[in-house]
Amino acid sequence: MDEHGAGQRLCHRGAGAQRDWVYGVIAFGVTRQRREFGIRLALGATNAAITRAVVERGVMLAVIGIVIGVAIAAAVTRGMESMLFGVTTSDAASYAAATVALLAIVSLASYLPARRAAAVDPSVTPRAE
Repeated sequence: MDEHGAGQRLCHRGAGAQRDWVYGVIAFGVTRQRREFGIRLALGATNAAITRAVVERGVMLAVIGIVIGVAIAAAVTRGMESMLFGVTTSDAASYAAATVALLAIVSLASYLPARRAAAVDPSVTPRAE
């Protein structure tokens, strides 16, 4: 088994775990706020506005995590410099690629709960709880 293939599998598993975690957190929040979304829809909010609000919340959590993660990575990679091959500890392309990938994963993982939030029936929601 080559090291490149093992590294790719590990990367795919990490991305899948992140997708599942983000989906779970956002879906849990949407479930807890079902009544709020129903009231917003009853007061005139559009489905697009509800969807956008939920996806924006997910992306904001990701941005906060990325900022903290990049700061920690910048500090930790100094000590791991001898283990890196082909990249430097401050490789901007690696940081940029990871950031773009994480934002794409979070956006997609937030979209499904956002659609469910926008599909709430405002006439049933206040009486449901």
